[in-house]
Amino acid sequence: MQRDDMKPIEVHEESAVAGAIPDASSDEKFAAVERALLPQPTNDPNDPLNWSAWEKYSTYLTICFFTVLATFNSSNFTVAVQPLAAEFKQSTTRIGYLVCFNVLWLGVGNLVWVPLARVIGKRPVYLLSLLLLVGTNVWSYEAKSYGSLLPARIISGFAASSADATVPSLVADLFFVHERGHCMMIFHMALSVGFFLGPLICAYITQTVGWRWTCGLIAIAGGATFIVGLFTIRETNYPARTPEALDKSADSFPPKRGITGWLSMTIGYNKEVSFWKTFVRILSLAAYPPIAWTGVTVGTFVGWNIVVQLTSSQTFTKPPYGWKTGSLGLLSISGFIGAVLAFFIGGKLIDIIANRMTKANGGRRQPEFRLPSIIIPALIGPFGILIFGLTISHQTMWVGPAFGYGMQGFGLTAVANVVVTYAVDGYHDLAAEALTVVFVIRNVIATVLALYTKNWQTATGVQNAFGEMVAIQFFVLLMAIPFYFYGKRIRQWTATFGPMKHVQREVEM
Repeated sequence: MQRDDMKPIEVHEESAVAGAIPDASSDEKFAAVERALLPQPTNDPNDPLNWSAWEKYSTYLTICFFTVLATFNSSNFTVAVQPLAAEFKQSTTRIGYLVCFNVLWLGVGNLVWVPLARVIGKRPVYLLSLLLLVGTNVWSYEAKSYGSLLPARIISGFAASSADATVPSLVADLFFVHERGHCMMIFHMALSVGFFLGPLICAYITQTVGWRWTCGLIAIAGGATFIVGLFTIRETNYPARTPEALDKSADSFPPKRGITGWLSMTIGYNKEVSFWKTFVRILSLAAYPPIAWTGVTVGTFVGWNIVVQLTSSQTFTKPPYGWKTGSLGLLSISGFIGAVLAFFIGGKLIDIIANRMTKANGGRRQPEFRLPSIIIPALIGPFGILIFGLTISHQTMWVGPAFGYGMQGFGLTAVANVVVTYAVDGYHDLAAEALTVVFVIRNVIATVLALYTKNWQTATGVQNAFGEMVAIQFFVLLMAIPFYFYGKRIRQWTATFGPMKHVQREVEM
């Protein structure tokens, strides 16, 4: 419950702190911005911002575990290419489709789940998609032909996508601005666990009891998550916090819901929201350069990561390496180590640089202040890809490819954190829709790269193919320079058309 004496100072992006805090030094102004409690909660006990820590984190961590299963589901077959090819008498290229189209729908599915969550609420979306994930993995487990397994993997990717682009929106529903950085790190850690540790677990399962049990494990874990989620996933959709709502006393709101009240599946339903209008709004955001660039940047890093996994599966199981399937998973540990270092080094660096630039700018924060911190991971990540490609093409010891993969893991996690935060800061009023576009572009690129990587490497040679990948990655990353210098002008231009023009009009009204 929000008492009158606890109401926060309202500070907006690029707002003059001097106006909010008269006669304060620049240090005091900046400190006040850091302490500001945003957004301002109502006095409603059912407002998600007023929930207890247990209510917030039980909801959020359940969804983050769903995110682990989602990325686990997309990477479980990257280490099982050879066993699947042998069982179904298919080429490794066609077996790669089981990964590629699953990844594609992990992105494209957001175009359905995000608008649907706006209309019917997040709780029913998460529970429905969990059941679909369980069912499609049971289907995959029982599949007796390639023709049956492929659609099962495609639909499972669609089901898993509900735990992707919707999660940052969930963070915005539950937590204040000063808490969101920490909470987003939990989400990115969940993504990394699935992408990097998923293949490790699946490799040993495939080696000991067969690839079918990787699907069986996801089905069992998904079923358990659904049962837990029935009681822990609360609806976080909440009506707009208008000035009138903020002025209401606690007595004017309904009493706090009990456990049985939260079991309802209709709390988040909003008849004022149109599914199709939200869908069109999402698609039109792709015309905004900062959002499109963010999607392309993350897509190249995620795409190269899948390329590394698929290449490893086809390289290290053959002479001169001759690894067993379980050993393939060990290579993923290096990528995970890189990701962990990115959380504790790269993430902190982003905040330090952005905060210092904000302080130097008189407390006026701009999204472009995030971009300078991209320099270090923008060097480490691509060079990691280059090291991986050179070492496997010359068939060196496994240490070289593992070191390169660790660098790639660091670059993937740190760069994604920088550019996604930049996109959200620049379009915070449309954050959920913007991230949907980012994740769709990300997965389309990843799919195309995964589909054609084998042909690419065959046509140009492994060494040349990976060199070209690095060149593409550097070209995309260099676009950060014009966005840093002209990003504000670009955002002002995008505010004159499309969804942002509509948002501006709503604010003015």
